[in-house]
Amino acid sequence: MIDAKSLLDQFLGGKQLGSGKFGGSGKTTDYADLAKRGMDSLGGGKGLAVGGLLGLILANKKARNMAGSVAMYGGAAALGLLAWRAFRNYQEGQTPNSAPVAQPADMANVAPQYLPSAAPARNGQPFELALVQAMVAAAKADGHIDAQEQQRLFSEIERLQLDAETKGAVFDLLSKPITIEAVGGSASNEEQAAELYLASRIAIDPDHPAEQAYLKNLAQKLSLPTELVAHLDRQVEATLAQSRAA
Repeated sequence: MIDAKSLLDQFLGGKQLGSGKFGGSGKTTDYADLAKRGMDSLGGGKGLAVGGLLGLILANKKARNMAGSVAMYGGAAALGLLAWRAFRNYQEGQTPNSAPVAQPADMANVAPQYLPSAAPARNGQPFELALVQAMVAAAKADGHIDAQEQQRLFSEIERLQLDAETKGAVFDLLSKPITIEAVGGSASNEEQAAELYLASRIAIDPDHPAEQAYLKNLAQKLSLPTELVAHLDRQVEATLAQSRAA
């Protein structure tokens, strides 16, 4: 059975490829313990890591304006942290452009319901799998993964130290169409809706009309208020800016 938490970490670059269940001695992230201890998930240490399976998928994209490789969150718990910070700013009536940005020390204050492992997706499967699906769907939004690109990705993933079941799951995600309805329909509450949007936003540098339309349609499908979406965008953009400056 696939370890959903570890797979999500693999996509986000929070663990080295080949660690944990997928070929080494690493341990699966304990999100609750991470929040309790206030570990550094943003900046410094693992920080905003470059790598992971999502990085492999995005590294071949054309017309990217982001400097260097795509920057990604170094641990799945960071999604909960960003969602929590965005919700708090939204509820306090902050202006998105000047609202506070999530900081490592905030991890200790994140309410449990914001962590990816807090509750299953609407279909009963681990919510981490829904987040992975959201990232892959977003990465496909501009149509760059054609048959040739897909085959190249398959060859690269085949060389990674992933078990057969995990490779099969990744291949399925890349080869099968993922509808925006499937992504939007996997949220069982507003916190999960926010995290699905965040995961999708991380996988997209919205400089392409198709990507902009995808994010707008996804936010509508998730029933996210426009102002909250602006706060979610703010958290991603500010954190990526911190990564580039580091």
